[in-house]
Amino acid sequence: MVLLQSILISIMSDYPEFESPQQHPRYTGIPTFMRAPYKEDLSGVEIALIGIPFDGGVTNRTGARHGPREIRNQSSLIRMMNQASGINPYELCRIADAGDAWVEKPFELVGALSEIESFFEKIHQAGVIPVSAGGDHSVTLPVFRALARDNPVGMVHFDAHCDTGDDYLGSKFHHGAPFRRAVEEGLLDPKRTIQIGIRGSLNDPDVWSFSRENGMRVVSIEEYFEIGWSAVMDEALRVVGDGPTYISFDVDGLDPVYAPGTGTPEVGGFNTHEAQRMIRRLQGAHLVGGDVVEVAPPFDPSGNTALVGATMMFEILCVVADSVASRR
Repeated sequence: MVLLQSILISIMSDYPEFESPQQHPRYTGIPTFMRAPYKEDLSGVEIALIGIPFDGGVTNRTGARHGPREIRNQSSLIRMMNQASGINPYELCRIADAGDAWVEKPFELVGALSEIESFFEKIHQAGVIPVSAGGDHSVTLPVFRALARDNPVGMVHFDAHCDTGDDYLGSKFHHGAPFRRAVEEGLLDPKRTIQIGIRGSLNDPDVWSFSRENGMRVVSIEEYFEIGWSAVMDEALRVVGDGPTYISFDVDGLDPVYAPGTGTPEVGGFNTHEAQRMIRRLQGAHLVGGDVVEVAPPFDPSGNTALVGATMMFEILCVVADSVASRR
């Protein structure tokens, strides 16, 4: 032990930056989200990075349950500062990896979502802001149940699908319906919600009618490319206003050339650089959390989709940290 301590002291004297584990060589250490410290005790933590390894709401191709683990692994490539925005979230807020909201009974969908809700209730009661990695998109509903029961949130939603469907194969709680349920439960304000990148073939032309009929701003991919990402984000900021807002990023909003590892890919989406710039434009909004969902590593052995997921999670973390710091 004495020898080990002397070796560590010697290393620190040569490389003082190594006092921060986040600046150790990136192939070392136990994987956490962006090499943030792992903490089960959330005292003093302002933002928790959380995995939700659940894909029991998937209607076709499962695999997103493996998303958080591989996103953690790929996120070791993420450094501390956002070069484009200049934001170092770790200088603005106390951030920790709070582990996984894992489910003890994953084969019972309604009960599983209740388990996830209970985990996030503890996060919310501790006054901690969550930034999460799924998991399929059904997991955002229990997060909303924990965060927004007393104060509905607005949402900036990046996705190929509106996810405002209804009953499918006997369930109303699958990954194609969380935001319909959230509106019905009074958790999501549809008039402060914008959905960006909507596209793909349909069996029913009215499948997403709930969004438009309830006042959500739906930006199809055709409109997106016609007016450009910057104008879309001007519209997003107008829609959400200055009220509490959540960011939900489904990786199938991206064109599958950038994120093939997802359960419901749709060609013709926006690219990764556009996605980064759109998230950065949310700096200054009143942000109360965010998530990246539907990364399904089994469909992308290269690991690139998980790296994309980690990168978008970092972009969300940056703007959320900036928002939290501005509200002190």
